[in-house]
Amino acid sequence: MALNGINLPLAFTGQEVLWIEVYLSLGLNQTEMDRFFTGPAFLAWNRMGNLFQWGGPLPQSWHVKQLNLQLKILERMRSFGMIPVLPAFSGIVPEGITRLFPQANVTKLSPWSHFNCTYSCAYVLDPRDPLFQRIGALFLTQVIAEFGTDHIYNTDTFNEMIPASSDPTYLASISRAVFSTMTSVDPQAIWLMQGWLFISDPSFWKPDQVKALLHGVPLGRMIVLDLFAESMPVYSSTNSFYGQPFIWCMLHNFGGNSGLFGTVESINSGPFNAIRFPNSTLVGLGLTPEGIEQNPVVYELMSELAWRKEPVNLSKWVSLYALRRYGSMDENLAVAWQILFHSVYNCTLPQYKNHNRSPLVHRPSMHMQTDIWYEPADLYKAWKLLFEASSGLVTLETFRYDLVDVTRQALQLLTTEFYKEIRNAFQAQKLPDLLTAGGVLVYDLLPELDRLLSSNEHFLLGVWLEQAQSQGVDEHEAQLYDINARNQITLWGPDGEILDYASKEWAGLVEDYYLQRWGLFVNTLVECLDRGRPFKQDVFNQAVFQVEKGFVYNQRKYPSKPLGNTYDIARRIFLKYYPYALKSLK
Repeated sequence: MALNGINLPLAFTGQEVLWIEVYLSLGLNQTEMDRFFTGPAFLAWNRMGNLFQWGGPLPQSWHVKQLNLQLKILERMRSFGMIPVLPAFSGIVPEGITRLFPQANVTKLSPWSHFNCTYSCAYVLDPRDPLFQRIGALFLTQVIAEFGTDHIYNTDTFNEMIPASSDPTYLASISRAVFSTMTSVDPQAIWLMQGWLFISDPSFWKPDQVKALLHGVPLGRMIVLDLFAESMPVYSSTNSFYGQPFIWCMLHNFGGNSGLFGTVESINSGPFNAIRFPNSTLVGLGLTPEGIEQNPVVYELMSELAWRKEPVNLSKWVSLYALRRYGSMDENLAVAWQILFHSVYNCTLPQYKNHNRSPLVHRPSMHMQTDIWYEPADLYKAWKLLFEASSGLVTLETFRYDLVDVTRQALQLLTTEFYKEIRNAFQAQKLPDLLTAGGVLVYDLLPELDRLLSSNEHFLLGVWLEQAQSQGVDEHEAQLYDINARNQITLWGPDGEILDYASKEWAGLVEDYYLQRWGLFVNTLVECLDRGRPFKQDVFNQAVFQVEKGFVYNQRKYPSKPLGNTYDIARRIFLKYYPYALKSLK
């Protein structure tokens, strides 16, 4: 991070310990606190007030480890000259506050996303209530005592939640009250706020409402993260956030999905457009992804732009990227990356954002999205060029990673083609065609994909699960963390409330989750044709949910070390499926 110039990192780890101290001092009990926090995999949404209890309770050992980790993180950040951003109070409180303070102005919100009130429906304390100031000051005092301070704090009062009133006077009083809890403890406080709320509910956040919320804080004492500026910038429609400083951010990836994706033209020009915007209040560039272990080229480009005074020549830049990445002058590599940069990495259509919509990683149905923003022919051409590069590159970790990733993307595209053949065959009632397409997908393509992913340490489910389990001090805790890790990348909730949001194309997950769903789908369609019955999605959903839930709780151990030779497996797949890929283009 430091080497890439990142100097304003979030430092949220370990805050739950401090919340427990604050609320226990007020009279809440441990049971109420256990219901307030989610499990580790969902803490980001818990901290924003969206989700509670699911995946918990957090063990005491978790709190101890996280507090110690936070102290190490802060020491290292500050040693590099970074300015850590610490948490502050947003007004989200445990339900027990209503028991202790029945006269407090607390509102119970509606359910968040697809969850019911068992796990959502936040209790929000009105910032104008004296208790808000008391809790906010208690917490920030604890934060500073434990962690020190660099005077910048984050809190988000309305993340995907509707305020009680759209009255500008009310909204200004809210932000003014939130800020006063910070300044009552730290007179130098600056509030760092996400600008996501203005994107997620533009029907509520009209100019008057946005201006009121922002102007409840003195100009210069708030920094707004223009969170998704590469696709949906807010600064340009709010006159640079009506005078408050802002950071132009690239979000790029929702859920840390696998899949090649980028908006390189927008990334390349966006920050400089923001600088030139009339009366611009831009103060920096930022990265705000929900997962970073994918598409490294996009993050390298974005990080470099902070050091530039003007946009780069993308063709030249990516050619040099290939040279740096592989240490090779092989022309095939430069051409392959130029093709990728002008196709799959250059999404210019606003309806496509990086939630991976590939049928491969979604619950099968008869109405799946099959459109994409680039020409498959370009991806297949780049795929071929990688194999035409020098065979001496196979010893390089970076080349093997990219070979797996591009081959994985090609098989993702081919999955869509086989899905369309399956759907068309069923609709035309052609059982032989259905059996052929379904058989290739279920018994060859997806197993081959799993074998390919198994050969590279960066695409292993076992690594993810082993890292999660290692946090437990006993078998019970290890199992809790294992279930959290599995649920986040599959069901995302007890009943698939945000199903496949954080999908990953990893070895083990392909074989035991995606492949099993597709196998059931194909078998169900075959049975429907064989018996002359219609396909009923609701019936299938009930059956496939048992497969999905079974994976979350199967306790199977998955390899955390690669198996097989990446190049040999990838080349076998290429020779087998490249001709079909060309045929699918006709």
